[in-house]
Amino acid sequence: MTPTLTRARSRSAPPRRHTKTPVRWRGTLIAWLFLAPALLLFLYFKFIPMFVGLWKSLFKVQTFLGDEWVGLENYRTIITNDEFASAVWHSAVLALGTTAGSLFLGLLLALLIEGPARYLWFVRTAAFLPVVTTMAAVAEVWRIMFHPGDTGMLNTLIGWVGVDPQPWLGSEHSSLWSIMLMSIWRGTPYDMMIFLAGLVGVDRSLYEAAAVDGASTWRRLVHITLPALRPVFWILFTLAAIRGLRVFVEVYVLTNGGPNGSSEVLMTLIYKLGFQRNELGIASAGGILLFLATLALTVIVQMLRRRQAT
Repeated sequence: MTPTLTRARSRSAPPRRHTKTPVRWRGTLIAWLFLAPALLLFLYFKFIPMFVGLWKSLFKVQTFLGDEWVGLENYRTIITNDEFASAVWHSAVLALGTTAGSLFLGLLLALLIEGPARYLWFVRTAAFLPVVTTMAAVAEVWRIMFHPGDTGMLNTLIGWVGVDPQPWLGSEHSSLWSIMLMSIWRGTPYDMMIFLAGLVGVDRSLYEAAAVDGASTWRRLVHITLPALRPVFWILFTLAAIRGLRVFVEVYVLTNGGPNGSSEVLMTLIYKLGFQRNELGIASAGGILLFLATLALTVIVQMLRRRQAT
């Protein structure tokens, strides 16, 4: 082919079009279109109310007379309130007990039902049912089970082993522990499923090598399983602690903070301040403080996790 013909064909050939950029932008646009409904719901029901609550926490909210600017007075009021201090303590105890109990039982159940056996899918499904059940319905069932009389279900069960009937929710000394018992029962299956997912990633050859070396089941658990599950522990600890701090429905249905405030937690106190006592400014300040506590807990846990990883 002569150079003249080659130049002629190159001149007559149409320029190449770059189609990668439009395709990439089109895919991004489609993804954002699918996300738009959920983002709008989050914006309207979550982020806008959060900023409105932050704004209202700086005012004395008055329905007919208009809001009055008070600055940080609402925060000083709720921090110095004895009810708030008790609610913080109850929330911390409930979060700590629920987290420890659900993590321990979740790991125990995961170790017991982990494996490829055919019948285990039914056991896992049955164990996971409390998580997908509505919290209000679960709390109502447990309220009936906590009936303090001799005919109450739990009192009947403990009566079979010679234990006297307990007041459960009716006593200031046992109401918070009763709520903790129900919270552990409901949180354990969720932790169990996360632990099961983590156990799948454990290298089985390590177990075989340890068995050849004569390591017992306990030593294999301590030196192989638990170190491999360390990232799972951090994730579940964060989620369980946040879940414990923000508990509301179970306390509201079971005791509504009673008797005599013995089971009052932050969420029920904020609800009562805002919707029963009409102190929306102070309730908003309490909500912001709860948000800051949750944020601080998450940041601290992540910092500890990264420090341990390095």
